[in-house]
Formats: sequence, C-alpha cells, structure tokens
Amino acid sequence: MILLTNDDGIYSPGLRSAYNTLSELDEVVVVAPITQMSGVGRSISIMRPVRFFEIEIDGMKVFAIDGTPTDAVIIGIYEILERVPDLTVCGINLGENLSTEAVTTSGTVCAALEAATHGSKALAISVEMHELLKFELTCSYDFGVAEKVLKWTAKKLLDKELPKSVDVLNVNVPRNFNGKVAITTLARKMYKTQVDKRLDPRGREYYWIHGVEVENAEVGTDIYALRNGFVSITPISLNATSDCEALRGWADEWEI
Repeated sequence: MILLTNDDGIYSPGLRSAYNTLSELDEVVVVAPITQMSGVGRSISIMRPVRFFEIEIDGMKVFAIDGTPTDAVIIGIYEILERVPDLTVCGINLGENLSTEAVTTSGTVCAALEAATHGSKALAISVEMHELLKFELTCSYDFGVAEKVLKWTAKKLLDKELPKSVDVLNVNVPRNFNGKVAITTLARKMYKTQVDKRLDPRGREYYWIHGVEVENAEVGTDIYALRNGFVSITPISLNATSDCEALRGWADEWEI
C-alpha cells in the first residue's frame, strides 16, 4: 500500500499525476492538505484539533486534511490506514525542492521525513518550474518525465531495501531533461535571502520575505544536477547529528 500526500493541496495537478502513476504499482491512499501548505516545513498541529473528510475529485478518492503535510502523514498512518504503508510518496510538487533549505522548510520533503520517522520508506518528488508558476494550481505542465521518474523510483523502493543510512529520497526533475539520473548531495543554499519593506494603504510597514537563486552550484550537488538537465536523487538521513568529536573538548572546559 502507498500513502500519497503533498503540500500543494488536494487540487494540485501534481497530486493527480502522482496518483495515476502510482496506481499502476499498488493500492494508493491519498491523504493531503485541503489548501496550499508550501513552506510549512515539518510543522505539526499540536495546539488545535485536526479534522479530515472524504471527497472525490474527478474519480480520485481523497482524504482532505485541514492541517499540514505532517498532519496528513500522521493521520494517514494512525487513523486512516491504521498501519505503516509500504511506501509514502510526497508530491509531485510544483517547483523544485533543493539544498539544505528545502530539507527544513519544504512541506513536501518534511512530510517524507515524518513518514520515515514512523518506519515507512519515503520519497519526495518535485519538478523544476518557472518561479511565476510554482504556486499556480491552474498552470499547464507536462508531467510526462516526472511520471516516468516517479514510477521507476517508487518501484525500486517497493522492491528493495534502502541502505541503513538512508531514510528518504529527495527527487527533483529538471525542465530540460538530458535523459540521465544523478545521485547528489544537498547544496548549501539555493536562495540569497532578501526582505522587502513596503507600506500598506494606511502607511503601515509590512514585509515580503523572498530570495534570488544563487548563481554558483558545486559539482555533485542537487542544484548543479538540475541546472545541467539531470534528474537529481538525494539520499537523506533523519539523523542530523554532526561531528561530535570536534566538540569533545568543550565539555572538558565546562565550569559553573
């Protein structure tokens, strides 16, 4: 059984595309946020109740959650499926999810991390899109390549075990595919962060947080791969612990 979710909401064409593709491999249960939830990271609704209801969208049965992608995974596993799925797929996301920034901010990637925490194999898949189209659910996009990549990757995950050090595969599909796949590392940053200060009609200040894509990308990273036409597959671990040995001396220097 495959659990399918996203962070673009239940009406995303990427969700429909993923559903059609994965249905060729196994039974698919769709549990996804009602509305757009991009950028919420691994946010979980612990300060308010979460509700869901069952609807049908053009023949696709959907459990619509009034919460985050992480909520969708948890409710999906513990209330709807009542079991850990063989595979959890998050996507197909409208817009690429690259670099260390995506691992902590993307609702798509973080939903996959949540699923992996509960013991499911997990895959996040996103497509590269023009900046103006990333949050437009009515945009026209050819998911043909993404569907082939998703089917190939999902089948491998269903048939094989991941290495012990890998919990999630973060897959990104380029706009101009060169026909090849690259196993990549996370780039450090995708955006140079910017803050625009503006005034509302009453003269009060407000702010837009956004970013401009970095120009340079190191060879071997996910950003480099996508910019050169490769499908990027980045193995991610839940264990975010860094180099403990480098800090051992700090404990010896502790004084009250």
